[in-house]
Amino acid sequence: MGLGTEKKSQKLRKSVGRRKREKDMTERSREIFGNAISRRDYQRAVHSKEKYARKFGDDSRELYPVEIEDNPVIGDRLGVKDIRLGQALRSGEQIRPADFDHRKGLIVGNIRMGFGHYRISMAMASAAHALGYTPYWMDLNSYPQTTATKLISAQNDLYSLGSRLSRFRLFNKLVWESMNYEGFRALTYNASDQKKAELMAPLFREIPKDIPLLATHVWPAQAALHGGMRYVVNAIPDNWPMALHLAEGSLHTVQCNYAYQGYRTLYGFAKKKVLRSIPPDQLIYTGHYVDHEIVANVQTDCQARIERKKRGEPMRFLLTIGGAGAQRDLFSAIIRHLLPAVRNKRAALYVNVGDYRNVWEELLADIPELGRCATERFLNFEEAAAFADGALTDSVEGVHAFYHRNIFEAVYITNLLMRSCDLLVTKPSELAFYPVPKLFIRRVGKHEMWGAIHSAEMGDGSLECRDIPHILQMTDLFLGENRELIRMCENIQRNKDSGLYNGAYRAVELAMHLREKS
Repeated sequence: MGLGTEKKSQKLRKSVGRRKREKDMTERSREIFGNAISRRDYQRAVHSKEKYARKFGDDSRELYPVEIEDNPVIGDRLGVKDIRLGQALRSGEQIRPADFDHRKGLIVGNIRMGFGHYRISMAMASAAHALGYTPYWMDLNSYPQTTATKLISAQNDLYSLGSRLSRFRLFNKLVWESMNYEGFRALTYNASDQKKAELMAPLFREIPKDIPLLATHVWPAQAALHGGMRYVVNAIPDNWPMALHLAEGSLHTVQCNYAYQGYRTLYGFAKKKVLRSIPPDQLIYTGHYVDHEIVANVQTDCQARIERKKRGEPMRFLLTIGGAGAQRDLFSAIIRHLLPAVRNKRAALYVNVGDYRNVWEELLADIPELGRCATERFLNFEEAAAFADGALTDSVEGVHAFYHRNIFEAVYITNLLMRSCDLLVTKPSELAFYPVPKLFIRRVGKHEMWGAIHSAEMGDGSLECRDIPHILQMTDLFLGENRELIRMCENIQRNKDSGLYNGAYRAVELAMHLREKS
């Protein structure tokens, strides 16, 4: 073989090898962190993608024009700009590039599935804004013309249905807790999700690939990688390791050391089989994802709680109630139990029903007295925000109810009220990681259990109280004595000094560093 022929042969082999590597990089369902997926499970993943494509369409050949708009709710406060997609272009139409900040821009990729992922996204946007970056909000569940949104909305509806049915003990035991605990943990589930995410990739066709993306749900992370985004951070929620949250090719971050060890070893992701580990440079412990405004004022807000408690002012309870209705009986019992203390000015209530007016109506039907003593701070977000700001220094009495149609307002008002409340009453969702004293009620999904365990170990939250008698017992402990609340406040202040609540800053810095490093 001549020298020229040999050089051509080498060039051809390199070209073939490069194309093979590129193909393998887009095929993320056959092997996950070096762990092979069986042919049978891979075919199941392929068939699931085909099923969704038949049901929701396949827009992989479509071009969606991109526009940038100021977010009307958190744009001024957090500097957030929305990424909007128009209708797919017709043949011959030209794409006009959107005006992104290529130097300081950071995309926060998310979906609405409950309030938790939006809440993490707001924390990331807040931290990015505080660090001098421009956060772009990209909700994959907000583009109804696309296959991605149709698919995600259907999955969200199923999840909401499961949450509502979890009120029934048998369904919760046999189906819901098992699925949320072990079903989503299986490595084969991730293979199926990766195929599903391929249908979401067209959303990123006209998004600049050089802008870092910080995803607060795994689907935006997976879809972004399939769509060619180069700098992706996958901010994993909760404290229970599950394959559901893996997006190989991204940098994974976790909030807790327990989660770090579980993801590092993929422990239990294939039952008793020992799997190959996630490489150490692809998994980072950051601490809790919390908004800058809350972290920056931890010491001041905790000291205000301690002083209010010592002065005997009404203790402020913040109740955050989800729309699925799985815990309405618990919240009804808490409110009914606290109303005498509200009348005696020993307690005050903030009740946020988010964007679910029906939940408030159901509470009024359960507790007729509530309607006679509550001030409804509905719809007008600026007035509600002004109340929250004033409560930092003003005295507060009575019951104050909050409801907003807009999802940003519904989520963010809890963040504003959190600073002036004394005790947050919540299921152990993403709020489990916030620096405010917490009383945890019954979880919705067994994976949430580990958030309560972590918070109790860190000293900033109670153990999970799963029934009404124990919830009321814990309520009376906080209300009747100073020790529990003051102890939690002092723990939060120490945790702040240790950097426990700095996870959002670190995740943002990691995302920006990915681009700088390359």
